Amino acid sequence: MIILNEGNFEEKVEKSEGVKLVDFFATWCGPCRMLAPILEQVSEESSADVYKVDIDESSNLARKYGIMVVPTMLVFVDGKEVERFSGFMQKDAILSKLNAYTEV
Repeated sequence: MIILNEGNFEEKVEKSEGVKLVDFFATWCGPCRMLAPILEQVSEESSADVYKVDIDESSNLARKYGIMVVPTMLVFVDGKEVERFSGFMQKDAILSKLNAYTEV
C-alpha cells in the first residue's frame, strides 16, 4: 500500500481518474494499527486504489480535508471526495462502501 504525502497526493488522487480510498492515519493511533492489515486485504480485493496519509507527516493535507479524528477514510471518485467515514471498520463494511462506486 502506498503512503501519500503533500508532494504526490494531488497527482495520485485529486488529478486521477477512478475510485481511491485514502486512509488518514497516525502511527501512534491504536485503531489505525488495527485497521492497517484490513486495508491491505481491501487493496487486494477491491478494484479501488488504496492509499494512506500520515497526518503527522502531512499535516497540511489533514487540515485541508478537515481530518479531526483518526482513522478517517475518504473515498474519491475521479478526484472528488464522495464519502468519508471515521473509526475502525471491518473489511466487509469497507468493501461494501467501495463497491457502491466501483461496480458501476
